[in-house]
Amino acid sequence: MSKLFRLLPLLMLLISCAEKRENFVFILVDDLGWTDLGYMGSTFYETPNIDLLSQESIQFNNAYASGSVCSPSRASIMTGRHPARVGITDWIPGNDKQNEKLLGPQDLDQLPLTEKTLANAFKAANYATFYAGKWHLGDQGYFPEDQGFEINKGGHKAGSPPGGYYTPYNNPKLSDGPEGEYLTDRLTNETIQFLNEVGQKPFFIFLSFYSVHTPIQPNKNHIDKFNKKLEQLGIDGTAIREEGKGITTLDHHNAAYASMLFALDKNIGKLIKSLKEQGLYENTTLVFTSDNGGLSTLSKGRNRKAPTSVLPLRAGKGWLYEGGIRVPLLIKPANYSGEARNSAEPIIGHDFYPTLLSMAGIEIEKNIVLDGVDLSPLILKNKPLEREDLFWHYPHYHGSGWTPGAAIRQGDWKLIEFHESNSIELYNLKNDLSEKEDLSLRFPEKVIELKNRLRELQKSMMAKSARINPNFKK
Repeated sequence: MSKLFRLLPLLMLLISCAEKRENFVFILVDDLGWTDLGYMGSTFYETPNIDLLSQESIQFNNAYASGSVCSPSRASIMTGRHPARVGITDWIPGNDKQNEKLLGPQDLDQLPLTEKTLANAFKAANYATFYAGKWHLGDQGYFPEDQGFEINKGGHKAGSPPGGYYTPYNNPKLSDGPEGEYLTDRLTNETIQFLNEVGQKPFFIFLSFYSVHTPIQPNKNHIDKFNKKLEQLGIDGTAIREEGKGITTLDHHNAAYASMLFALDKNIGKLIKSLKEQGLYENTTLVFTSDNGGLSTLSKGRNRKAPTSVLPLRAGKGWLYEGGIRVPLLIKPANYSGEARNSAEPIIGHDFYPTLLSMAGIEIEKNIVLDGVDLSPLILKNKPLEREDLFWHYPHYHGSGWTPGAAIRQGDWKLIEFHESNSIELYNLKNDLSEKEDLSLRFPEKVIELKNRLRELQKSMMAKSARINPNFKK
């Protein structure tokens, strides 16, 4: 009997470990381009901590945002539903001009409280829920704390930091810091503080950095480093290309942007170090991605140059070419013992909802209509997905020079519609990742097939379209 009592603490420990639920940390970077990272090929930007994470993660090379701008993508991550179904198809509140050929549809200015967010689901399953950083899914009454997050540090209606990247922040959900405090540092410190206080409760953290969204303000600690590097490399930043109504930047040339990205990387390293020091890293699933493509294309006549390039991809944020929707994605599963693995499976932002809840063992409410698919078989067992296509719906004008349109990818084929010109483009991404050769005239049957499928998907989600502007004057 005494022997049994001596073994009891060990048995209780084993039971406790077996029942311990995994934690989740979702890191969302704003406007991070597909090739902005060292592991993705950048030789000017430096991201050593993210590069190290990539060696401990599954690298998804065909990952997409649900939209080419922020609010639609963020709404889809939170709900597992396509932007067209949610009713948020443009950044909030958008800027549909009244003097263009088409008028964009009226969409929502907030994520409805009737949507069951990731945070709602995790909170209901007794997870501690924490949000830090950019929200951009509604004003007062629709903030993170109204959508399932118990703590909100810095999430409000604005899409860019209203006070810039140094205190005072002019942010109603984030108190000002001491003189010289940097916003990216502050958001990371708030997250680490939460880790210090959460105790034994499992947690869901959503760390949504404002970086590297405009304004492009140099990080004072690192700007000299990249100004010198720029000079050493002899990059003058003059390489550009016309893209419809926009101009695309073709090289990594901006030292201020590089300094912001380097500071971001340092903070991700700091967060990972804290998770490891507290013994939490192994049992935590960590997701790292961007809300849309990098800001590499701006409308002609804006008197400023886009801060980054996403070559070999075409165009950038705002566009439905690959540069606007293809994003970096790393997923390090909890208790992952495998080496870095590359996955070529096309996946999209609304897949995160069913995936994370599945990995957490949380049952999804049966009445919720989801558009994303559960990636956990792919992540944990490397099983291929059974999905035919992905599509994007952006019936608005954008400051990048984009005009209303839509796109669909099916296998290696991708079709893009431009509604203002009533034109179609068709590409084979396997042979032409840069979308240089329009194949629509050579493969008319494929155009019809993909166009019909796009209409089916749009109809199934009651997607709203742009309409002719009766007051338009050439």
